[in-house]
Amino acid sequence: MKCSCSAIAAAALLVGSVSAQTFRRLGACPTLGCVFPPDQADFLAGQFFDIRLEVHQPKNGSEFIGLPLDENFTFTIAKTGGAAKLVTDYFKIQDPKLEKWNFTWFEDLFARDAKTPTLVNVASKAYRRVALYEPGEYTATLTYNNGSKTEATWNVRDLAEERKAKNIILFIGDGMSTASITAARLIGHKSINGKYQTTMAMDKFPVLGHQMTHSLDSFITDSANSASALNTGHKSTVNCLNVYADSSKDPFDDPKVETIAEMFHRLTGGHIGIVSTAYIADATPAALVSHTRARSQYEAIVDTYLNGVQNYTWTDVPIDVIFGGGAEQFYPPALGGKTYQGKDYYDEFAKQDYQIIQNRTSMLSLDVKEKALGIFTVSNMAKWLDRNVYTQNMNQSLSPTGDKKPALDQPGLKDMTLKAIDILQARSGDKGYFLLSEAASIDKMLHVLDYDRALGELLELDDTVKATIAHLNATNCLKDTLILVTADHGHGFDVMGSVDQHYLAAQNVDRKKRDAIGVYEQSGLSQYINTGNLTYTDSSFPSNWDPRYTLFQGLMADPDRRENWSVHKSGPREPAAEIEEDSDDFYVNPKDGAEGIMLNGTLPVENDQGVHSLSDVPVYAMGPCQELFGSTYSSIDIFYNMAECFGLAKGSPQEDGTA
Repeated sequence: MKCSCSAIAAAALLVGSVSAQTFRRLGACPTLGCVFPPDQADFLAGQFFDIRLEVHQPKNGSEFIGLPLDENFTFTIAKTGGAAKLVTDYFKIQDPKLEKWNFTWFEDLFARDAKTPTLVNVASKAYRRVALYEPGEYTATLTYNNGSKTEATWNVRDLAEERKAKNIILFIGDGMSTASITAARLIGHKSINGKYQTTMAMDKFPVLGHQMTHSLDSFITDSANSASALNTGHKSTVNCLNVYADSSKDPFDDPKVETIAEMFHRLTGGHIGIVSTAYIADATPAALVSHTRARSQYEAIVDTYLNGVQNYTWTDVPIDVIFGGGAEQFYPPALGGKTYQGKDYYDEFAKQDYQIIQNRTSMLSLDVKEKALGIFTVSNMAKWLDRNVYTQNMNQSLSPTGDKKPALDQPGLKDMTLKAIDILQARSGDKGYFLLSEAASIDKMLHVLDYDRALGELLELDDTVKATIAHLNATNCLKDTLILVTADHGHGFDVMGSVDQHYLAAQNVDRKKRDAIGVYEQSGLSQYINTGNLTYTDSSFPSNWDPRYTLFQGLMADPDRRENWSVHKSGPREPAAEIEEDSDDFYVNPKDGAEGIMLNGTLPVENDQGVHSLSDVPVYAMGPCQELFGSTYSSIDIFYNMAECFGLAKGSPQEDGTA
């Protein structure tokens, strides 16, 4: 934000006072006056959003300037070339009640260690459900503390209102980077003399771009705010779902921004579907319609899928189909569930005419003309590798009924996506649909350094994309549908060579074990594909997950661990563990990789798994508007490109009756 100060001498003490990297008083608010949406925010014409204003009064710490808390601040908005108007006059709304609270924060790591937080008093106002309809640049000005100013420049993008796509299918490979796609191709497709005999479905897309994933106030993002950027066109803060993080204690009162699913339904009547291999209240699926500063509000997120956000009519989006895991947010506390207000959400969805299904067999026989809720397991769904190769691990997934029995009949991403498409096509008619399909456990398995399972999940995503294209082509819907395949963020993953498993296991000294790693010409060729009875044109998966020569692969940021670069046949990996319970101090898991090489971690010791990375991630596009997705751009541009393809930019308020 831009700040210009009055002649108050004390205000000069602000310079450089909030530059701490690890901790910030409030993201995107470097001064004592906060405007949300902040400086440099972009908007779609007609997109609803909230405004939050905060004036801070530090009571101690380096920012303390001795001024009383300002409760009489003012806020104006001006379009370039026009006169500034009070926000109430600009939007023709009433001035809201003044809110006051306080919060504490640590200025840096030394303050944290010394347990000396800074106390901040806050005066605030929130203006709800407003919109800007004319493209162009706006200046929003908060005036406080007898003349100090915080200015935010807002830009309403000038986009065409013509609808070019009837449907959009957005595939998210959570945590999927270019390096992981390259590794998946290597193990899933055969090459001869350096030339692949087959390639991935994504490789065949006509347009490839890259998106930059950093968040509002940190350059490493999580799945909540990165997915929010894709869905709203607004950068946010880690853990936030479609809101700007304010400093209040309530995780649901932060200023909200309307999502593409909400606009698509509100303006066109279009239909919505969600498919994920995660628990269905996880960050990426939740980002379609949820609004909270805390992605961990799983119970409330499930209620939002059904009932919208209370008192926000523009968030009430009926969702035709929801498929995924996370049964513990549906069955009641009497069975061990954790649900919103203790309700049975299977019953709640059934009351609103959803078909309730809990296994693959039932899903395949669904009536596609009716809404459907399919929850197939507690927590995240079983991984492709366990469903298809190491099937004895299926007993590690629990039944979605809450009876503690194994969930043995789970669908995969392909089954769920194709059925969701059938339901959306049958129910949407001429209005079209927006479908999110997430391969969630690419990310989840990279976090626990289980590289084989991560690549299996990625290959399943690619197989799903291939099947989706064929399915849409067979139903004559491909020409009307924009298909996007991208990620919300990356991991610092790559492949550097190969590992001779037999030689590594035969060595007793770590330094000698390292001779098993082959680099450059000693890396050889992929051993995951062999001739056998496999027809390569019919398969996108390895024929051998346990070859002698595996991939020398890994992440750049790890806990302490032991690596043997072998497939984990007994289920998903646990690389680090607490030696002393509840110590938050993680060491090599003594049960993991017994014959491997002991490696020191690089992360703080409370981390038991890997973390996300800065890397740009690919965007594959096919269909109407595909040309919009080439080159390299910010993650928010995916929202604006999808909105332009749907024709959602509205230059007047008349479409929904707002003033």
